[in-house]
Amino acid sequence: MESCPLIKNILLLDSEGKRVAVKYYSDDWPTLASKLAFEKSVFTKTQKTNARAEAEIGMFDSFVVVYKFISDLHFYVTGGDDENELILATVLQGFFDAVALLLRSNVEKRTALENLDLILLCLDEIVDGGIILETEASVIAGKVVTHGADGGGAPLSEQTCAYILAAFG
Repeated sequence: MESCPLIKNILLLDSEGKRVAVKYYSDDWPTLASKLAFEKSVFTKTQKTNARAEAEIGMFDSFVVVYKFISDLHFYVTGGDDENELILATVLQGFFDAVALLLRSNVEKRTALENLDLILLCLDEIVDGGIILETEASVIAGKVVTHGADGGGAPLSEQTCAYILAAFG
């Protein structure tokens, strides 16, 4: 019997291999040091490839990694060695396209850091606990924008507090 595909992590690194936004969904990397070592290993092995036009697939440390680059950002989606590469590529493309929509096609490190809250919400809309929720970029971006509109432009932490005070205050 087939099981539900699981995502191990989604990484967004800059052109030097430094973290921009990362989300881990498994305990395969229990410590920060092991996570950073994995990120460095994957970045080092992929930095010389030409994954700009379409996604590339590779095996790293017995994980399937699908990756794509644009400008100075490197997008990665990792699954177990038995995961379907097409499903991982679909998740990657959904994340990639949703970020492009949210950043109005200005996909570069500076813009990504200025809109980090949107990118992190994007990750939350795509995968929860390793289970794929959504891969359609327009739906993902729409949900992220809706989260931002609910608070009237207030930071997410203030939106949550305001909601609690309004609901239970």
